[in-house]
Amino acid sequence: MPARTEGKNQRVVASGVTTAQPVAFAANGLEGRYATALYDLAAEQKQLDSVLEQGAALARLIDESAPLRTVLEDRRLDVLVSRKALAAVLEAQGFGQTIQNFVGVVADNRRLPVLRRVLAALEALAVSRRGEVLAEVVSAAPLSAEQRAQLQARLAEAGYSRLNIRERVDSSLLGGLVVRVGAKLYDASLKTRLFRLHYAMKGAA
Repeated sequence: MPARTEGKNQRVVASGVTTAQPVAFAANGLEGRYATALYDLAAEQKQLDSVLEQGAALARLIDESAPLRTVLEDRRLDVLVSRKALAAVLEAQGFGQTIQNFVGVVADNRRLPVLRRVLAALEALAVSRRGEVLAEVVSAAPLSAEQRAQLQARLAEAGYSRLNIRERVDSSLLGGLVVRVGAKLYDASLKTRLFRLHYAMKGAA
């Protein structure tokens, strides 16, 4: 279940560095505990690569499906109804039994609203155990191969050589990029530039 890859050309620039909440794995949080349990189970069953791949695919599916997010986030839905709906989706999309069982446990524990964050923590845990740094790249349109190469080169120049890059599309950015590496946020989105311009002009009035 690969992510969509079509996109437009745009200049890759990272500027406006500010501090932000780190993306790195937090072992003592709720999401971290669930992620650790799934990671260890998959490793024990010698299914780690498969489970990590399916976890990433499920994360993309949640990001791309508003109806699925509604099922996950609506606390008014009966647990059995939510569980049954999710089971049908996961089976139809070809997810393995380990992921299906794990999501069932999350549903039974009434933790579906944090499932997406659990999957993010699972990815961060895997990256951490490989000795890498997780970089989250949000763009207004999917990156082209050339843009991705430019971004990797810029990050390498900044001292980030062992990076695992996670890409996400957010059309509300209008253009440009937001790159989060650890506790640093590089915001070069058009949305943020317009916001800063608005307040600069307001202050000069």
